[in-house]
Amino acid sequence: MKIFAHLSWLYATTIIFVSITLVILTYYILPRPYARKISAWFTRLAIFFSTDVEGEEDPAAQMYLINHQSDLDIAIMETISKKDLSWVAKKELFDVPFFGLVMSMPQDIPIERQSKTSLIKLLKNSKDRLNKGRVITMFPEGTRSKNLRMLPFKNGAKVVADKYKLKVQPIVLIQTSKYFDIKKFYYKPGRIKVIFMDSFIANASDENWLKDLRVKMQKVYDDELANNPSHR
Repeated sequence: MKIFAHLSWLYATTIIFVSITLVILTYYILPRPYARKISAWFTRLAIFFSTDVEGEEDPAAQMYLINHQSDLDIAIMETISKKDLSWVAKKELFDVPFFGLVMSMPQDIPIERQSKTSLIKLLKNSKDRLNKGRVITMFPEGTRSKNLRMLPFKNGAKVVADKYKLKVQPIVLIQTSKYFDIKKFYYKPGRIKVIFMDSFIANASDENWLKDLRVKMQKVYDDELANNPSHR
């Protein structure tokens, strides 16, 4: 069984690599965001994962905040969202040869965790993308969580949302690492649950809204696991 999972991982990883190449080859041919959307759908169809969606994407949302477990998470969002997403990610990823092109070409937003000017750049870049009608999309944990508990949310999401009074929509992905784990060389096809929570306008006067949101998202996650044993 493990051998099959490892072979599936090798196949899925190859497909993801081909998908990245597809973005680079088609980016200047197709209008944005179609290069990335088509690439994500190619990945989804070729490695046989599907989604169950609960709730609805808010057409007025300006920021998505999503829990993060797997390298599948971006492809999942790109296939279920109609929006032109501008992903916020650590700058080191933009510096990775080949892979970095897939983030820099569509003008995703790099963030330098140790830089004193990082938040200033984040605010400036976010404003530019918002003016272009894009949705700021962040994993507020800052990295993949390794178990069923979401990591503390980084404050960058709150700074941007408060500054521009953004309409924020939280999105909970259920057990994506159960299907694809790049470090364990593991992949299996399956149906991945995506839950769109109610959107809200960021309120700078509420100092704890981001911390409270993590608690709410964790409850949605826990309730889904409790009520649907197939996710465990």
